[in-house]
Amino acid sequence: MKSMQTNLSWLQLLKLRKRLNHIKFNFTTVPTSCRNGFFILHHFTMLCIHHHSTDPYFNIATDEFIFKHLKEDCFMLWRNDNAIIVGKHQNTMAEINVDYVKEKDIKVVRRLSGGGAVYHDLGNLNFSFTRTGENTEVVDFERYTKPIIDVLNNIGIAAKFEGRNDLTIEGKKFSGNAEHVFKNKVLHHGTILYSSQMKDVSGALKINPLKYKDRAVKSIPKRVTNVSEHMAEPMKLEDFTQRIMDHVLATFSDAKMYEFTENDLAQIQKIRDEKYATWEWNYGHSPKYNFMQGARTPGGTLEVNLRVEKGIIKEAKFFGDFFGVEDITEIEQTLIGCKHGQDEVRSVLARFDLKQYFHKMSAADVMSVFF
Repeated sequence: MKSMQTNLSWLQLLKLRKRLNHIKFNFTTVPTSCRNGFFILHHFTMLCIHHHSTDPYFNIATDEFIFKHLKEDCFMLWRNDNAIIVGKHQNTMAEINVDYVKEKDIKVVRRLSGGGAVYHDLGNLNFSFTRTGENTEVVDFERYTKPIIDVLNNIGIAAKFEGRNDLTIEGKKFSGNAEHVFKNKVLHHGTILYSSQMKDVSGALKINPLKYKDRAVKSIPKRVTNVSEHMAEPMKLEDFTQRIMDHVLATFSDAKMYEFTENDLAQIQKIRDEKYATWEWNYGHSPKYNFMQGARTPGGTLEVNLRVEKGIIKEAKFFGDFFGVEDITEIEQTLIGCKHGQDEVRSVLARFDLKQYFHKMSAADVMSVFF
């Protein structure tokens, strides 16, 4: 890392800082301190990475790696196979359509940044920036999305930044963005719906909002569109990806391509296995919530109320106009300490002859009220 020192008056220093603050996308020169009358400028190369993994757990771990373990600023393009990426502060179970997710084998991963849940497939392109700078200046959604808008404008698509963190075409959202800041470094990442399967986007995230009552951040459905639908001439996603990379390389004077080393990949794999591929991170970090859902079954109405903390059932109560021979408190007590997950709940219910507790109800009927 290079540095340069120069004697500046306080007035000159303030003017220089003001000028630097107005230079957008200058990731290579970042003011960080003033010591003994000298203004120190740290000089960073920006590494450009075309990440070819499509494993959602590995890729979200890669975001953390470039943010926490590479000192250089970074720009990365990447794609995930079918996955729901939930925000840091969200209640995972309140964001996903559990049956659809299981049927389609969709991975669920919690990211470092806040914001809402998003669906990824191979028709969705993701981009990440990391930048070191003043912690009061690094959060700027419009700055980090400008390269994407520039590329689209250059090919005749009137994309623009709208609201707090969205990119739109003709009023329809095609990109959502989120940021995570630690000390004087920011991780900005965004999605680009290019040719995503829209039925999966809606199906995977479709959920009845009345099922859950909590204080976590909930995702708000918006009208969305694919970039490819607005192309005058068809363009492969791979060609579009290369256009973005070429634009970034041309925009930043010290940008250069970077390939992960074997040591890098080993560290990313470790982060993946120990954090992002675990139930504890993806579900257990959910805020406290109360779950309530009922169903009409051949044996009458059945409702379950759950109190859940860190993904673990702390209290369970059944209600309804059903009949049963055995005392349902036995099942309620056994559910305490169980994860609020399909396999775990099914395993608990399998210990009981459910027809003795819920007359004329099948195991599927009882399971249906838990998710």
